[in-house]
Amino acid sequence: MKGKLFTHVVANVILVSLVLAVAFIGFVGATTNVFKSNDNAPIYRGSGQNQVSLMVNVYWGTEYLDDMLAIFDRYDVKTTFFVGGCWVAQYPEMLEKIVSYGHEIGNHGYFHKEHSKLSYADNVKEIVSCGKLVFEYVGKSMTLFAPPSGDFSNDTVAAARDNGYKTIMWSRDTIDWRDKDAGVVYSRATKDTSSGELILMHPTAHTRDALEKIVKYYLDNNFSIVPVSTNIGEIWTSTNNSQAD
Repeated sequence: MKGKLFTHVVANVILVSLVLAVAFIGFVGATTNVFKSNDNAPIYRGSGQNQVSLMVNVYWGTEYLDDMLAIFDRYDVKTTFFVGGCWVAQYPEMLEKIVSYGHEIGNHGYFHKEHSKLSYADNVKEIVSCGKLVFEYVGKSMTLFAPPSGDFSNDTVAAARDNGYKTIMWSRDTIDWRDKDAGVVYSRATKDTSSGELILMHPTAHTRDALEKIVKYYLDNNFSIVPVSTNIGEIWTSTNNSQAD
């Protein structure tokens, strides 16, 4: 009787061990797949120490860009302007001016579409057509893509990746297109911030009015304001290394 009981216990222990082993292998495999699938995931913040980026998305508001460029220039700040292709077609001279000030140019699609609703092929068309137009005017090959309205799908990210782009989101949004208040824009751009912030804004009257104060806040608090590619450099290097492995 005791022998049978012992054999039964041992069999149960072995069975439980096998189940746990299979579960562990499955967990490790799933975890590995998660990391692999995230290799090209959209980037929401940078990794630079004491660095932030003021990313300006441009489809409209051209009349405010000269003032914004003057403020950035006054404080020797370089940042990233994500431009829409149809805007570039209408205002190529302003694109050239932004580049002449030494700012980085990013891709914001061509027609400000809802990219999550587009097929892979249509995502490619939106991204590539904007890229070709920018290159035609200023000879710059862009490497950063910011989906209009932050709207994307797996096809969007794949289309960007397959055409040499990193998909960029943001860590904080001024929502300046909705709330037309310079004080609110300033607060959203600066309150409780930390290193690596990607701060989204647009060319609006109230953003222009808040911009110098925002720039001074970061510089006075020992932050560098840098282009997005500089801010995310360490993240993307790490991703590329993991892919190479």
